Amino acid sequence: MFERYDDIMTIEDLMEALIIGRSKAYELLRNGQIKSLKMKVYRIPKAAVKEYVLSETGINTNED
Repeated sequence: MFERYDDIMTIEDLMEALIIGRSKAYELLRNGQIKSLKMKVYRIPKAAVKEYVLSETGINTNED
């Protein structure tokens, strides 16, 4: 699903991947729904985006 993106995504990558606008993307980052690092600009681990998508869809990937 996210193969085309680098392991560290930009805000533009996030917007494209989730098909959301800039305001919604920043909202998700600011309120911690998607974990990220802010170093002048946001750096978003692709794993955090996957985690967010799975949590929003109710899919549990921690099954043994």
